Amino acid sequence: MTTPFTSPQVPDKVGVDGLEAKWVPVWESTGAYRFDRTKTRDEIYSIDTPPPTVSGSLHIGHVFSYTHTDVLARFKRMRGFEVFYPMGWDDNGLPTERRVQNHFGVRCDPSLPYDPGFRAPDKPGKDPGKNTVAISRRNFVELCESLTVTDEKVFEALWRQLGLSVDWTMTYQTIGHDSRLISQRAFLRNLARGEAYQAEAPTLWDVSFRTAVAQAELEDRERPGAFHDLAFTAEDGSDVVIATTRPELLPACVALVAHPDDERFRPLFGKTVRTPVFGVEVPVVAHHLADPEKGRGIAMVCTFGDTTDVTWWRELRLATRVVLGRDGRFLPDAPHGVPADAYAPLVGKTVHTGREILVRLLREAGALRGEPRPITHSVKFYEKGDKPLEIVASRQWYLRNGGNDPAFREKMLARGEELNWVPKHMKVRYSSWVANLAGDWLVSRQRFFGVPIPLWYRLDASGEPDYEARLLPESLPVDPSSDVPPGFTEDQRGVPGGFVAEADVMDTWATSSLTPQIVGRWSLDDDLFERVFPMDLRPQAHEIIRTWLFSTAVRAELEHGVLPWRAASIAGWVLDPDRKKMSKSKGNVTTPVDLLERFGSDAVRYWAASARPGVDTAVDEGQMKVGRRLATKLLNASRFVLGLGVPSVSAAVTEPLDRALLASLTAVVTQATAALEALDYARALQVTETFFWTFCDDYVELVKGRAYGDSGPSGASSAQAALVTALSAVLRLLAPFLPFATEEVWSWWQEGSVHRAPWPVGPAVDGDPALLTLAGEVIAAVRRAKTDAKVSMRTAVETLTVTGPADVLERFARIEPDIRLAGAIAEVTTRDGEPALEVTVGG
Repeated sequence: MTTPFTSPQVPDKVGVDGLEAKWVPVWESTGAYRFDRTKTRDEIYSIDTPPPTVSGSLHIGHVFSYTHTDVLARFKRMRGFEVFYPMGWDDNGLPTERRVQNHFGVRCDPSLPYDPGFRAPDKPGKDPGKNTVAISRRNFVELCESLTVTDEKVFEALWRQLGLSVDWTMTYQTIGHDSRLISQRAFLRNLARGEAYQAEAPTLWDVSFRTAVAQAELEDRERPGAFHDLAFTAEDGSDVVIATTRPELLPACVALVAHPDDERFRPLFGKTVRTPVFGVEVPVVAHHLADPEKGRGIAMVCTFGDTTDVTWWRELRLATRVVLGRDGRFLPDAPHGVPADAYAPLVGKTVHTGREILVRLLREAGALRGEPRPITHSVKFYEKGDKPLEIVASRQWYLRNGGNDPAFREKMLARGEELNWVPKHMKVRYSSWVANLAGDWLVSRQRFFGVPIPLWYRLDASGEPDYEARLLPESLPVDPSSDVPPGFTEDQRGVPGGFVAEADVMDTWATSSLTPQIVGRWSLDDDLFERVFPMDLRPQAHEIIRTWLFSTAVRAELEHGVLPWRAASIAGWVLDPDRKKMSKSKGNVTTPVDLLERFGSDAVRYWAASARPGVDTAVDEGQMKVGRRLATKLLNASRFVLGLGVPSVSAAVTEPLDRALLASLTAVVTQATAALEALDYARALQVTETFFWTFCDDYVELVKGRAYGDSGPSGASSAQAALVTALSAVLRLLAPFLPFATEEVWSWWQEGSVHRAPWPVGPAVDGDPALLTLAGEVIAAVRRAKTDAKVSMRTAVETLTVTGPADVLERFARIEPDIRLAGAIAEVTTRDGEPALEVTVGG
């Protein structure tokens, strides 16, 4: 009796091109990825997705890491979870400001009044930085907002093309209304608990951006320099020669320092020396950080040349002589104790010019010994800056993070142990960073497009701000520069007895560190927040463990006393084909649009998902070609399988080779599922792909004749049932990786979306996977023999002799009918002995 079949709607021609344009609108219109907030917390899998920086264009590194997250989101959705997978846009901060300045040819001048009729220049000059139009802060912020909206649309279109299964009704901006409200509320709560504080202190400063820089934003770069040997005069008239790379800071010198065990300088400890050119007496002190092997073994301490100077200044309680302003130029007034006439040539000069002047003055005074000795040394930069950082004294806001609190530091180290790290070795980066914190988190920035610090200060009778008399807002969000504090009016701004706004904005990380709270709408929608927080997954790159991951953990600890997620999946960098890190400054960044259009989104996703978690990976078009071939093969193989028809659910799988296939499939489902549960998407793809090619190249070819009915209806029914069962499972196993090709095939014969279908469960069959392996080896030998004989694969084989031990021959006997049919073999003989295959091809 013939088994009844249904008739799938299989197209005559199939291909991967155009699938994105077909399925993206369908997913949107059907709400395939829409989040159902009625589910309980144990039914939800929530993802704290990184908000990409909106300051230009996405690059292939974004596609790489966001594909990893999407694979996991799709897997969890098919496992029965309601996946909370929003997308944000990180649009505040320096990158956006720089883009607006260059794009429109403008610069922000906070002293200017708002111009409601302002229109940005249509065509700024070729070098906007030299011909900029000064505009008010509010006008500048409006330009930032308008440009980021345009960029976000471009970003979203690319994400959709890539196939990210985001709920696009749940997007947010880090500068948006709710983000500002939540960031400001969290800050005010930190302030009320004493976790946020203001202090006047030495601050790392970028003179180009004119803003403070936090420890986490530092970058060491190798730069050329020179040691200058300067002669100080000791009390007995002898010379004390020091070596410095920064002779221009001589007027800021407050001491000489040497190691306490250095016999050369012990007689000088407790005495003073006189600085060359300026003649200022400074003490000679001892400190363990002084390196006897560096330079002349004795160093000049200036306020401030580098972070070690700050340490010496603080621990040795030295004087303060500040000479550099926030613009990177020498201040107009000589510091205390420095003769004004000697200092005068430096006033208003840049660091570079000041160095030239000091070297000339030292040479004229006979205090420069020899010529400067060129060196290459490590210099600290702001990670987005172009000039070395300076250290200036400024009033800034800080958030306690354990840098000055050993107990809190230990608590954050314990949180790092609690987190599930993938891969595990990435925890070392976190632990190392936390253990070596040098101070609290600097969160204020002297910029314009950011979340304002929501405070004002009273002005005393002389118009000076009283920083302890803070005025707090009654409602949020606020912009202190344009809003007024409760009980005041605008005409009291800046006048004695009135108020002045806090001018600084929050560091971009101070907002991004609250992404779990922002996406969960903490304090705005408590019901949602309780359903998604603490979150299940934080995916991110390894270079921002010290910034984004740690700062988010700090904010959650301070506010909620918990770790904000259960697991962190850390992606590696994307390298160029020469295995160098991609960066805009190097000019080796690859944009993804061309790759997506040439190879297809599934192919690019395949390349990305093939990389193991945390491993740096080169852009490899060869891998993308493999991915395209895989997607194409999936379409073609599915067309063949479904072209045979779909047997009823009662169709039995009876033949040994068919049962062997399904037993192998069960093992693959088990392995792939375990890998994805462990967040190892690469391993899951590898085992699934390996099975798929075995399925196509060996199994399908072996049973094709039987599936057509060449061995009778029962054999055909068994083959067809096994083919369809395997195809259904493979489609779902590959769905997280190749969403477009799998959705296309699924639509030929199933209702709904494959991405909402249940994750496959391995068939419960009593089969021997070794049969499939053996059959593959034998049919491969038959093919090789025909290839060597240079005949068609349809050419008959006269004899096939299989030699092996008894257990191998027993297995072979069970699959011999399929081998005969697939290889067109006339005669098969077997014999005991060492494993071997002999094939005689017919003429």
